Amino acid sequence: MRTPTIPAMTLCLAMLYVSSTLPADLSAADAPLELRDGDRVVLLGGTLIEREQRFGFWETALTRAWPDRDVTFRNLGWSGDTVWSESRGIFDPPAKGYERMLEHVARLKPTVIIVGYGNAEAFAGADGLDRFIAQYGKLLDDLSGTGARFALLGPLPPQRLGSEHPGDGSYGEKVALYANAINELARQRQIPFIPLEMPETEEPLTNNGLHLNALGYHATAPQIVRGLAGAERAEQIKLPPPATPWPVEDHLSAEAREQLEDPADALRHAIIRKNRLYFHRWRPQNITYLFGFRKHEQGQNAPEVAQFEALVREVEGEIARRRSAVQP
Repeated sequence: MRTPTIPAMTLCLAMLYVSSTLPADLSAADAPLELRDGDRVVLLGGTLIEREQRFGFWETALTRAWPDRDVTFRNLGWSGDTVWSESRGIFDPPAKGYERMLEHVARLKPTVIIVGYGNAEAFAGADGLDRFIAQYGKLLDDLSGTGARFALLGPLPPQRLGSEHPGDGSYGEKVALYANAINELARQRQIPFIPLEMPETEEPLTNNGLHLNALGYHATAPQIVRGLAGAERAEQIKLPPPATPWPVEDHLSAEAREQLEDPADALRHAIIRKNRLYFHRWRPQNITYLFGFRKHEQGQNAPEVAQFEALVREVEGEIARRRSAVQP
């Protein structure tokens, strides 16, 4: 009987895994990716990226890292998504969702793209690793036409919450394997790699061992700043802790934001509001009726979706004012 062979990439990364069992052991690229004045940052990825917009800690931390610079952010995360855009097809095949994603990113004319994939794909383990890395490379190639600078996020290890959660199974080992693979891809392409680790604490930073809550995004925000701005800047930025692990009210009025005592928290609330408005801009409710195969029923309302652009710009003006008033 023929003995099955192990793909070279899998074997190489398995050896790396032996020497570095946790993503926390991985090193970020030597040259952090500094955000410049006028940068347009796109956050692209799956559940980890999409859920961040509901809490705003990562974006707030990056905004405060360069308070004198006009940097805008667009969150294009999609829960359950993969490097094949398997969640973005809606009623179309994933290939169509992938095409729409590339077109959307191109329209935004980003100067920086922070890519965060690997958590969903890691469930496939070593058997799916070569296919994942091949598609990840293709994704970066397909996005390279934007001329943007890239940074790659490592997948987030699970939090150990008990035997019923993935943190106590083999999933953590799979995440480490995929983190090593992404790190190697970043090294080959000379792209900054931002390793993510689950902070050691008794607090529940996740809802289920996998998905960060407000406490989790607050606790991991320094890792994002460290990967782009360096350790010294990350140490300088202090974010007010969340009052609750759950999402805050994203429709907090401008008047209510003015009444908040902590300027940094007011900044975060403005960022959350901006993110929610932009979410409605690109993923409106009843999207199938507005733009899809049932647009003959409500398509006449589609032009109104573009009006969210003005609302987004208005809140971004507030963000610019607040970021200048809040020093690290």
